[in-house]
Amino acid sequence: MTAPDAGRGIGNGDETGTFGLPRDTFRILHVSTGNVCRSPITERLTRHFLADRLGDPLWGGLIVESAGTWGHEGAPMEANAAAVLADFGADASGFVGRELLDEHVIRADLVLTATRDHRAQVISMGHSAGLRTFTLKEFTRLVRAIDPATLPPLEDGVVARARALVRAAAALRGWLLAPTAGADEVYDPYGAPLTFFRSVGDEIHQALEPVVTALTGVPTRA
Repeated sequence: MTAPDAGRGIGNGDETGTFGLPRDTFRILHVSTGNVCRSPITERLTRHFLADRLGDPLWGGLIVESAGTWGHEGAPMEANAAAVLADFGADASGFVGRELLDEHVIRADLVLTATRDHRAQVISMGHSAGLRTFTLKEFTRLVRAIDPATLPPLEDGVVARARALVRAAAALRGWLLAPTAGADEVYDPYGAPLTFFRSVGDEIHQALEPVVTALTGVPTRA
């Protein structure tokens, strides 16, 4: 297992452990195919929204990463993906694509995928990933059904709250099914014009907003 890339993880705390990260951390891993379009957008938007809610860099041990099932190792983010991030005021700089490895799944506390096929591929890797792997839109649907009052308050730490949220979502999965076959999918914009990238960005933004609110206990700013 290798150390996390310096630019991939986010975390802070007075007491640090391995790699200078907080001793108590929660890793969110976003997964798509090439790790140059959807998962980079989702990774950097998640970071951006967390910074907005909790303050930068005081993210309480949350680490946000991404990878691709057929990841373009070392590749830059697609230019249209970077343009979408700029629309939201998020930072696209320094991104480097990478292929999904066992170690990424092992270390992740929550895996959010673009599609059901990606979810199946992550789960097929083993490492008891089934209870912590969801498509992004699936997780959003489940999170909307969870009463925030049943989660630990932010004063107990965002890591404890995040772990409780994943457990609650996993418990609901068999009860709240997708209304349609495509409801849990974020479709691949690779090679598409900027207008389609922007529509995908809007989808991701809408799916992330309630997730970040549930994770942090802090509503979006008006």
